[in-house]
Amino acid sequence: MPKIMAAVSISPVGAGVSVSRFVAEAIRVLQNQDRVEYEVGPMFTTLLGEAEDVFQTIREMQEAVFRAGAVRVSTVIKMDERRDKEPSLHSKVQRVLEQLHKEEPHA
Repeated sequence: MPKIMAAVSISPVGAGVSVSRFVAEAIRVLQNQDRVEYEVGPMFTTLLGEAEDVFQTIREMQEAVFRAGAVRVSTVIKMDERRDKEPSLHSKVQRVLEQLHKEEPHA
């Protein structure tokens, strides 16, 4: 089954300025599972896995934020699915870096 890559941001609404304790609970869900690869970023967390596993994991992350005391949760998901080759968390970034080095002017 093809894998998808998803960038997800889960935030409580109306919880004040600092939401790090809520985000930590969502990330804890990722730490306690082995179906989905992930990389935490400053604004989004990137997930990689089979579609059903990714969507289920996002739902579990949302529930963790509710259990932490949020009464309203906003979730943003950006998804990339391709079926011509296997995606990886670092391949997209690596290709961009390779292009930057290829196009650097030589002195």
